Amino acid sequence: MNRLEKSLVNLLILTAFFFTLAGEAAAQARTKIRYALGDVISIDELPLLIAVERAKARGVDVEITAFKSEELATQAVINGQADVGQGTPYAALQKVTVPIRFFVQLSALLFFPIVNKESYKSWKDLDNQEIAVQGRGSGTEAIMILAAKQNGIKFKNISYVPGSQVRGLALLKGNIKASILDSPNKNMVMKEAPDKFMILPLGNVKASDEALFASREFIDKNQAAIRIFIEELVRVNRAINANPKSVLEERKKFGLLSDLPAKLEGEIMPFFEEAVQNGVFPNDGGVAAAAQNDLEFYALSGALKGENLKVEDFWYLAPLKAALANVK
Repeated sequence: MNRLEKSLVNLLILTAFFFTLAGEAAAQARTKIRYALGDVISIDELPLLIAVERAKARGVDVEITAFKSEELATQAVINGQADVGQGTPYAALQKVTVPIRFFVQLSALLFFPIVNKESYKSWKDLDNQEIAVQGRGSGTEAIMILAAKQNGIKFKNISYVPGSQVRGLALLKGNIKASILDSPNKNMVMKEAPDKFMILPLGNVKASDEALFASREFIDKNQAAIRIFIEELVRVNRAINANPKSVLEERKKFGLLSDLPAKLEGEIMPFFEEAVQNGVFPNDGGVAAAAQNDLEFYALSGALKGENLKVEDFWYLAPLKAALANVK
């Protein structure tokens, strides 16, 4: 082997060595976020799923685990079995000593109380009756409790049935007669049996449906990863608000929800169009306004206790502000 050949071999060895080091550094630079979801993954999770894929391309691996209920997902975060939770468990977080804070709003409430017309035709008819909601401390429970207060009634019993799709099917099968559903499942039920069900009126409700929360310790130790994740969540929301059809394009691009039931395929666009019209997806992650609306709403519903509730006791807005500074 002549000198030139030896030089080329050495160069190839050095190149391979540096590529190996670069690959190891990149692997070490990746951050994993254990994400606890207390719901069935369906249409309304598409913005989250899209943001997860985009964050992955930037070195942040968000691993979603679907728990049977929001309560279990919340406990997983409190106990350190998960890093980030999704939901609005204000009542639970008010009771724990671990400093857990909300840091971004994913979506605002847009739900529809729906009843079997053969049994109920108004809120008054629900006095001393049973209803089914998403989970204990959830936004759906808060809405129904607040509506009961406003209409001067009390429920006999509140059942916790995770998954709007599950509650919708239970209504159609006659297993429950009064519940609260999200937009796609409300549409499904009304299409399947329009003469059997009716939607009860709601006042103006302003509060988070889904928000993300984590311990201050995790947020502080993973500031870069949290910022990237928030940036992608905000970008997805802005894209949807500008053009709801972007959800279909991104879903196809990433191969998301490939096993979605055929009945719900046609509900994707109606859901996102209705959501955009009602301002469900914030362009700014909610910022301080969402936090303040939440405190007022969950206090009125009874989920939060006490007076002079402070935003900083429940929310940590610095990560959101840092992310917004990077999203143009």
